[in-house]
Amino acid sequence: MAAFRVTVFLKMIELALHRVFSFLGIDEPMAAKIVSVNFPLKSVRSVAAFLAFTHALLIAVLCASLPASAQRPRPALDITGYVINAEIDPAAHYLTATAAVTFTTPPQAESVSFGFHPALKVEKITDDAGNVLTGERLADGTVRITPSAPLNSATPQHWTFTYGGTITGNEDGPVEGLKLAAIGEPITYLLYPARWFPMTGYMTDRFTAEIHIKVPQGEHVFASGQDGAPKPATLANGKPAQEFDFKWDKPGFPGTVIAGNFAGPFSAGIGSVKVWLTSQNQASGNALAETAAKEFDFFTNTFGMPETSHLNVVELPNDTLPAAWAPELAAIMGSHTGDKAGIRLLANTISHQWWGSEISPATLDDAWITNGMSRYSELMFLEDESGFNAMKSALDDVAAGALAYDTIPLSSAGRLDAFSPQFQSMTLEKGAMIFHMLRGIVGDKVFRAILKGTLSQYTDKGIRTEDLEKVAESQSQKNLTPFFSQWVNGTGAPTFTNKYTVYRLGNNKGFRTIGDITQDLDLFNMPVVLRIETDGKTVARTIDVVGTDSQYIVDTFGRPRKIQIDPDDWVLKSTPDLKVRIAILKGQQLVAQGDLIGALAQYQEALKANPQSSLASYRIGEVLFTQRNFQASVNAYRDALNGDDEPSWTEVWSHIQIGKIFDITGQRDRAVNEYRLAIQTNDNTQGAINEARMLLQKPYKLPENQ
Repeated sequence: MAAFRVTVFLKMIELALHRVFSFLGIDEPMAAKIVSVNFPLKSVRSVAAFLAFTHALLIAVLCASLPASAQRPRPALDITGYVINAEIDPAAHYLTATAAVTFTTPPQAESVSFGFHPALKVEKITDDAGNVLTGERLADGTVRITPSAPLNSATPQHWTFTYGGTITGNEDGPVEGLKLAAIGEPITYLLYPARWFPMTGYMTDRFTAEIHIKVPQGEHVFASGQDGAPKPATLANGKPAQEFDFKWDKPGFPGTVIAGNFAGPFSAGIGSVKVWLTSQNQASGNALAETAAKEFDFFTNTFGMPETSHLNVVELPNDTLPAAWAPELAAIMGSHTGDKAGIRLLANTISHQWWGSEISPATLDDAWITNGMSRYSELMFLEDESGFNAMKSALDDVAAGALAYDTIPLSSAGRLDAFSPQFQSMTLEKGAMIFHMLRGIVGDKVFRAILKGTLSQYTDKGIRTEDLEKVAESQSQKNLTPFFSQWVNGTGAPTFTNKYTVYRLGNNKGFRTIGDITQDLDLFNMPVVLRIETDGKTVARTIDVVGTDSQYIVDTFGRPRKIQIDPDDWVLKSTPDLKVRIAILKGQQLVAQGDLIGALAQYQEALKANPQSSLASYRIGEVLFTQRNFQASVNAYRDALNGDDEPSWTEVWSHIQIGKIFDITGQRDRAVNEYRLAIQTNDNTQGAINEARMLLQKPYKLPENQ
């Protein structure tokens, strides 16, 4: 009787499992494999065993099914090409355009949606046959269109959009808080993410583009693939104009247009890189051209030939993104065209000709590859110019950004807003750290082979994390699954501790160190360098740190005096100093968002971790200055002066800020003394000494709008 009950019980389990597998879309062979390999049904002989069995089986089913479904994303609208005719009227801030769009649809699509700038009004949409299509504008600016007849997913569609509108930059755009498009003087910018033409699949849906732009006579237009010299034309208002024609016939992202009155071109070297600036910043033209040419050459030597040898570096206004790129185009804010920060910003932007233009992420979950490599390209150029220690110093802030929002895996980053601080920190900073750690594991030569191999194999294509992993394993001949699993599919970073004992060996053979490296990530598996400083020479050993506890034995001739884990920072790890940097970084991002109270809370957290942090105190002083709490602000700047002097520029700028407060409160003599102290530091970071000298001549006054 008991045997009969067990048999019936097992049949019930089989029926239930069949329904679960069917619901999850798992076929019979896979279902049988999951059950037979992991959980043979005939081993189930009790209710308790059944409960344990079903709990474990559910986990196994989800593990088996979810990655498979992730690898087979639902089909989406695929735009393959555009022909755009547009007219820009800077005086009226107006854009008039038609865009012929070629695309394919998912199977059985009943409607089609395109992203569109909210300020642009769609006047008419027609299909291949000239039928006028009906659509509706959704709250997010998306245009949803119902076709005149059922669409065949195997046949490319050709729809034409006629549209126009006023874009001053003050309207609501597709990304809250960011100005991505503005038409005016001296610069008009229509950036790809502004959706100034109907689009889909931001940074993942590659397309070709033929773009024709009319502008008032005397203006210049920059986009991807300029096709010949500008031609005489006439604007709709009858005024003389020029038409610039562009054709980019490789699948990519040729969707950014910049127009205006520019001085240039400035060039260096063979002249394939040209710089265009407004009259206000043209004094920086030659120096910027030299920097841009040097960066372009460095990346060409490092990554291989780009898809084009031509590059226009163009100025952007200071009210939009710090930088933007498209094929043959790199644009940075005018305020950065003449400062040191602009050198790194420009390097990052130029590197997108390879990491973003030549290859792109297959999904936003894979955006860490191109975003991260563009950030690391910037650091590689810094290393080439100023040495490894300069790059190592810059890595401190990158590591802070990598862990600032490390709450979900990079492999799930696509669920975040692509312009959010979380997405940017994860894909840029943690992505850069992953490439840095990969380089540390495989070595410089193999690392560069991995980069060139990736670009070669996936030119004009989207790339997934597993694609990069295959290339890396092929080039290095190493099993890198644990590495990518830890850093792409996992969260957190190890906190290393080292306990060791030193023994003297007999017969004058030196010393033996027996130690134990512990950290808190159970699945951690990476080689880590151990540096042992002795009475004689310094010894380095690579230790395979696996799991939470890894032992090592190192023999040295001299007595060990100091032992460091990962002294050159090849591994992303959690440290007290990094926690301070993370809190300050979050505070700065909150300031940018206008949340001063939240920013103060973050800076206070940084001071709790390190009460001597000059940077945390300085940032507190900035917030209190903005709030006009001048006494508390002075106190914070004084704390910065009495702190750890990290970074060193906090000294000169604290004196300047204290001087400003004395000027505001009518204490000119004390203000002058602070400005003189600032000059005595001889630190001109971000023009500090120039600022102090100017303030010696003229007292500081609060701006009227502050």
